[in-house]
Amino acid sequence: MVQAQEPAMATPTGYEGQMTLKECMEYAISNSTKLRIQQAAGNDARIARRDAALALFTPNISASTYAYYNFGRSIDPQTNTYFNTTSFHNNYSVSAGFDLFDGFKAVNNLRISKTGMLIAESQERQAEADICLAVMEAYYNVVYYKRLTDVYKEQVATAEQSLAKARRQEELGQKGHADVVQMEADLADRQYDLTNTYNMYQSHKMTLADLMFWPLDQELDIVTAIPLWEEEPVATQAVVDYALDHNPAVQIASWQEQNAKRELSTAKWQLLPSVGLYAGWSTSYYTYQGSQTAPFQNQFRNNGGEYVEMSISIPIWGRMSRASRVSKARNALTRASAELDQKRRDVESEVRRAIQDRDGAATAFQQAQRKAEVQEEAYTLNLKKLDQGLVSPLEFQTAGNNYLKAKADEMNSLFNYLIKQAVVSYYNGIEYINQ
Repeated sequence: MVQAQEPAMATPTGYEGQMTLKECMEYAISNSTKLRIQQAAGNDARIARRDAALALFTPNISASTYAYYNFGRSIDPQTNTYFNTTSFHNNYSVSAGFDLFDGFKAVNNLRISKTGMLIAESQERQAEADICLAVMEAYYNVVYYKRLTDVYKEQVATAEQSLAKARRQEELGQKGHADVVQMEADLADRQYDLTNTYNMYQSHKMTLADLMFWPLDQELDIVTAIPLWEEEPVATQAVVDYALDHNPAVQIASWQEQNAKRELSTAKWQLLPSVGLYAGWSTSYYTYQGSQTAPFQNQFRNNGGEYVEMSISIPIWGRMSRASRVSKARNALTRASAELDQKRRDVESEVRRAIQDRDGAATAFQQAQRKAEVQEEAYTLNLKKLDQGLVSPLEFQTAGNNYLKAKADEMNSLFNYLIKQAVVSYYNGIEYINQ
């Protein structure tokens, strides 16, 4: 059998040698397109907060100018009489306005924009957590199949040695040909399993590289040592309480309910009159064919005028649009409250299920670990008996299969426990990348 060879390592700048799980998470976060999209949404939220603050604390200022020629009948600004001569008009103006009372719309918009920033930041943290968990699962899959590949390599090497010894014993008349054929079949099975396991290892390593956004032309090499198992007991209710107060999904739903309340308040206040204060200045210049008009500088100064205006807008009939906005805002609040209750229930169920799954995985690992120890001891004894001719190749093959299955179950249950434990720790306030 030709064994597959791994290509030479070449890692991006800043990452030399084998990468740990934390380094894989950091690389995935720094290169994730999903996180970049979420960060763009966070930037939008910051812009919205800035705009809301400016709308609340600063006036709206504008300036304008226009110029035109009139070729038909027009009014002489000096005599206020009609004339039919071509004329030129030029106007300049500056105005400023400030809403004294707009139904607290600007105030609520500023509060909503601040909450929107908190939502964007929580969504970014949630996206980071999702990326880290996906990387963790893919990383442990790679480690699992790499370690399983190593076990199969040992089995193949042992089977090759046993077959070579059996062939020699057949030549000396100490073993029958049927035993040799059985051992050849066992070696073929081991080689086939090794090839399949190695292919799975390469496939899951590619999955991990995709999640990390690792360069396609560079080999990803990670630490494949078996992590240590440590049981970390927690108080279920304490984890539930912490998650309900700090979990990003619950926080987002809570802030969305707050914003819905503010939207409803704004919609209700829009039924009242709005008050605004405005001021401005304007001037103009004109001339027409065949006339003697004052120079531009004199007209610019003499034609200037200022104004101050206070306006009150009273809503009387808007085709029920304001009432409809209030009803829609009230429905949005009902929907946001229901979504918050549902999210709190979902998170509490997820926490309790995660703790239960973690405890079950811990028990399964301890049992699998004990089974692996027993099967390894049985395999070692049967290997010695095979060398002494005390067991048949078929019996030895059965012992080898039991040992392989026990080792696979042990590693699988260990990684399953580690993932479940990481989820529980995350709900208890420890980010995946810091575990």
